Amino acid sequence: MTDAPAGRGEPVVVALDVGGTGMKCALVRPDGEVVHAERHPTGAERGPAAVVDTILDVAEGLAGKARSDGLTPIACGIGVPGLVDDAAGVAVWSSNIGFRHVPLRDLAAARLGLPTALGHDVRVGGLAETRLGAGRDVGHVLFVAVGTGIAAAHVVGGSATTGAHGAAGELGHILVRPGGPRCGCGRPGCLEAVSSASAIGRRYTELARGALVTAAEVAGRAAAGEELAGRVWQEAVDALADGLATAQALFDVETMVIGGGLARAGAQLFDPLRAALRERITFHREPRLVAAALGDEAGCLGAALFALDSLE
Repeated sequence: MTDAPAGRGEPVVVALDVGGTGMKCALVRPDGEVVHAERHPTGAERGPAAVVDTILDVAEGLAGKARSDGLTPIACGIGVPGLVDDAAGVAVWSSNIGFRHVPLRDLAAARLGLPTALGHDVRVGGLAETRLGAGRDVGHVLFVAVGTGIAAAHVVGGSATTGAHGAAGELGHILVRPGGPRCGCGRPGCLEAVSSASAIGRRYTELARGALVTAAEVAGRAAAGEELAGRVWQEAVDALADGLATAQALFDVETMVIGGGLARAGAQLFDPLRAALRERITFHREPRLVAAALGDEAGCLGAALFALDSLE
């Protein structure tokens, strides 16, 4: 971890968590304290080149903000969705932003004049939850983000595995319901097509033949005793339990940290999910199932940690 040069302000990392709709951005101290936070629209509809320009402009603005406040930016960390080659610093592919082989790390480093690290948004979020949040002091953690899509990060000893091609953790594309709803990847029956927040809303709307509702609204209607909502919710929980049981068979983790929008349902999700997972576990150890603790700050915090790691 790098200290601030003598005679200058305390060190901070410029951190950006880039999503399909918005970017969460922050200046983060090495101890994980956020000293300044901003949000900006991603504007993905403008095309990938415009998104890159926005990322670089925002990052440059944050570095300038740090210096004007007497702080010393020492690195930049960026988390993006899709397939990411961490080692090369390249955003290989992202469906919701349109990135195709964008050398974002080098572009940001050249613009800011700072060491820069580029990582997958869920993997860096997993780093944050493991080191600072709900998975703290646990050696083997699976961080699962359940929102518009579903993805996971397998964190061992504080480091997230990336896989041979930067595609590790695509838990949402485990086949759980052969012949089921078609996933955005093109295959029917993926976990993401059944248990993601967007899939829950779509499924309820399809069965109710009404206006599109959100997963949160489905959860609320299920809690109020509506039979259809309860059925859709339980279908999603059961499929998610199937996915988590498969993950436990593969990774044998101590703790599964569930984050993303669906985790905001609290006990309404976790109580039936724990019960369903327990039913599916045979000789494997049942993992501790907990809610993420850092909320939507996890991505920024993780991007900062990832950048700090690259300095060591």
